[in-house]
Amino acid sequence: MITITHAPPDADARIESLLDRAFGPTRHLKTAQRLRDGRLPAEGLAFIAHDGANILGTISFWHVRIGHSADALLLGPMAVEPALRGQGIGIALINHGLEQAKALGHRAVILVGDEPYYRRFGFAADKTQAISLPGPVDRERFLATELGSSTLTAASGLVRPTGLLVPPRPRLKRAA
Repeated sequence: MITITHAPPDADARIESLLDRAFGPTRHLKTAQRLRDGRLPAEGLAFIAHDGANILGTISFWHVRIGHSADALLLGPMAVEPALRGQGIGIALINHGLEQAKALGHRAVILVGDEPYYRRFGFAADKTQAISLPGPVDRERFLATELGSSTLTAASGLVRPTGLLVPPRPRLKRAA
């Protein structure tokens, strides 16, 4: 049985391995990654789909600000173990994540992804026409949805990361 739970802190390496398998070695070069670099996912909005011991899928949301006034979330990455694609795991992760985001009071979500896939969740490119990302992006793949409000109606400008920074790692003391 597949279960969706919060991503535990000790799962980071396994999640990174899944993301490498799903997106390949160039995934860190993408514009959306610039908004995640050095940041923690939004609190309570990082999930895994698992069957007990094995992570089968993952999704995370990140705090961003559009221009100077509109707060939103960035969805991604969302990935499913390549051999298990097409079994509804990704749909379940997205539905769960969006429901949790709405329950936590978030009002808008942006992403870079395939519009035919994300359309079923309410994402559309027309909602991002006045919004820009800090790097190149295919405008047809730059999508957004609102979670029960008109947050994006007046939103315009550059998207910037606003989430918590990853804490610095403690330095190891060298033996004398």
